Order: sequence, then C-alpha cells, then structure tokens
Amino acid sequence: MRIVLVGPPGAGKGTQAAFLAKNLSIPHISTGDLFRANISQGTELGKQAKSFMDAGNLVPDEVTIGMAEDRMGQADAENGFLLDGFPRNVSQAKALDESLKAQGVALDAVLDLEVPEDEVVKRIAGRRICRNDSSHVFHVEYSKPKTEGVCDVCGGELYQRADDKEETVRKRLEVYHNETEPIIDHYKAQGLVVTISALGKVDEVTARAMEALQREGNDS
Repeated sequence: MRIVLVGPPGAGKGTQAAFLAKNLSIPHISTGDLFRANISQGTELGKQAKSFMDAGNLVPDEVTIGMAEDRMGQADAENGFLLDGFPRNVSQAKALDESLKAQGVALDAVLDLEVPEDEVVKRIAGRRICRNDSSHVFHVEYSKPKTEGVCDVCGGELYQRADDKEETVRKRLEVYHNETEPIIDHYKAQGLVVTISALGKVDEVTARAMEALQREGNDS
C-alpha cells in the first residue's frame, strides 16, 4: 500500500506510522528522517537543505520533494510506503501526484488522524522531558513520574520544552490548519481520505487504523 499519514501535532503520527509500517511491511518515510539522512550523507539535496536550515529558513518545497522522490524510488519502497510529514502543503501534494503518475502508480489511502484541539494542547503542553536524557518522557496527567519534577529512570530534572508550551502549541496548530489541513480536501476530491479518531490507547488507534486501511484496500 502507498499511504500518506496526516494529522495535527500531538496526534501520534510518528508512533502510529512506525506500527502501521511494520504491520503492512512497508517503509516508514518521515520528513525528519529524510533531512537527517541526506544531511549526514552529504548529498546535494542535503547540502541545500542544511543551508536553508542553518539560516533559520524553511526548506523549499522542491528540495523536500526531491528527497522524497529519491527515497520512494529505493528498492524497499517498490511495493509501497507510508509517508509521514510529507506532503506538508497542497503544492507538495500536487507534486507527489505528478511524481507517482509518472511512475504509473498512485496512492491507496490518506489516513487522517483526528484529535480535538484541546486534547492536542493537553497532550503536548503536559509533556515533561528529562534534562539528562531526552528519551525519558513523562506527562503531568497521562504518565506521571513518581516524584514531581524528577525522572523515574535516572533522577534527572524534568522540564517543559519551549516548543511544548501552550502558546507555542496553539501557533503550531494554526500553521497546521493553514498549511497542511488543506491537503485533506485535495485528497478528498480523489476519494482517498480515511478519517479515524486518534483518541485512546496506542494499540487501539493502530487497530482502528489497520481496519480502516484494510476496508479501503478492499473497496478500491
């Protein structure tokens, strides 16, 4: 299957993408991984991306599209892929349509993870990260440390990242609504959008997503 995963910040896209890609035996292609791989390997596209990022600017669509096309052309993506974080806007969605059409293939589904805005804010603004190891993540409501402000794993101080503050989260949501959400209408016009609730436990959301994708695959 060839799938695009969309949803607001805090919808759990990265987590779901990893599980879904494993269940469907297709590669999980995320924009962040594309950038890191190209920059670390010193590719021409990576050098271009780094120059924009170092200047504090957004990486232009054509550079992101070039990286995505290169990755989708690799052998492990021959029978499908799951795109996470790309396309980011309608311009990128149209470029993806053209790229796939040129290869004689098409998307099978666009999985839209739906989460109420207040829940997104609660999920992200409640996160607390360990200063010693950023992989140690807690939540003031959903995954409380035994001692407030102290990491259960190593005893380090827990803090709230600037990106996770409520005002920043609401700005990120605004960017999502303005830039990324319009791609849902773009794909709805093609009959590709499958919307599911991203509320509940991780495995419940994965099961819901798999069921919706299998239904979509059977219908098409």
